[in-house]
Amino acid sequence: MRDILPDLRARCADGVPLALATVVAVHGSAPRDPGAVMAVDAAGTVVGSVSGGCVEGDLYEVAREVLAGAGPRVVAYGISDDEAFGVGLTCGGTIEVLVRRYVSAAELADLGALLDLIADDRPVAEATVLSGAAETGARLVVRPSDAGPTTGTLGSEGLDAAVTDDARGLLAQGHTTIQWYGVHGQRRMQEVAVFIRTYAPPPRMLVFGAIDHAAATARIGSFLGYRVTVCDARPAFATRERFPTADEVVRAWPHTYLESTEVDARTVICVLTHDPKFDVPLLLAALRTPAAYIGVMGSRRTHHDRLARLREAGADEAALARLASPVGLDLGARTPEETAVSIAAEVIQHRWGGTGRPLGELTGAIHHPGGPAGPR
Repeated sequence: MRDILPDLRARCADGVPLALATVVAVHGSAPRDPGAVMAVDAAGTVVGSVSGGCVEGDLYEVAREVLAGAGPRVVAYGISDDEAFGVGLTCGGTIEVLVRRYVSAAELADLGALLDLIADDRPVAEATVLSGAAETGARLVVRPSDAGPTTGTLGSEGLDAAVTDDARGLLAQGHTTIQWYGVHGQRRMQEVAVFIRTYAPPPRMLVFGAIDHAAATARIGSFLGYRVTVCDARPAFATRERFPTADEVVRAWPHTYLESTEVDARTVICVLTHDPKFDVPLLLAALRTPAAYIGVMGSRRTHHDRLARLREAGADEAALARLASPVGLDLGARTPEETAVSIAAEVIQHRWGGTGRPLGELTGAIHHPGGPAGPR
């Protein structure tokens, strides 16, 4: 959704009717995760993608039918049949896609309000009925309990209440999924399928050390969808001119800043300071956080010396095992840009549980289903 957010907001603001096709389920290997969106407007213009090109042609026709009044529907695409020229996924998986329209001024205003929350990085979840004993396409927008009321309805007060509770829990975890309920929200019943799509603020990448490698890492972090902060205590180095792609540049002692800023289980910390007087207090602070990844630059000799200093300062072996040091995967990187790719590759590997080995040497599924929540 975020990749086509400006296009969608512009259409809502201009009152342009559109159909949204949203991936709601993935089985096996597929190019896009649940939540991927393609939109078709009244003029026939397409923005976004749900499969990277495999099924967009057929889905375009479905979206045009829905726009014309055919009603919301869920369509499934599986393995393509080359002999019959069937529409499907060449990657061998199956996706299910919900197609619904926004035509009236009220519908476009409701969608626009959701898009505004997403654009402002405010946490919000959207719950939509997929099938069962409730109206397909019925929609409920849920915000955290302290951030405003829900809007819309799924058809019953009990169902709205149950889905609101679950959506807030999923939003706190950054998870998107399908849940089943009874018509009145009863648990352990499978009468109504509801797709709950969460929009959490982008995860953070904290880059410490205003060096050339940090500039390259900040650029690739932004590209991957992180909100990037660069921090260094030296005013001459921590400047906006040196880090134009970072969301913020902070001049402060690294450990002091880290102890005062928000870090959650999706946060990535890259310690590129390469100086014991910064590294040790910073890493002690980092190891007290729930950060998803803590990468540290340095040679193997520096790494061993750093471990000894951290042990002397009280860090135990379980904590030290969290450090990705020396940082990055073995790609043979030389330049700051190549090193940034190496770091990004390790972050992605950690997120999804990949092996880091060439895919050509492996068998089985290419896409890993697990891993903690990352950028959405």
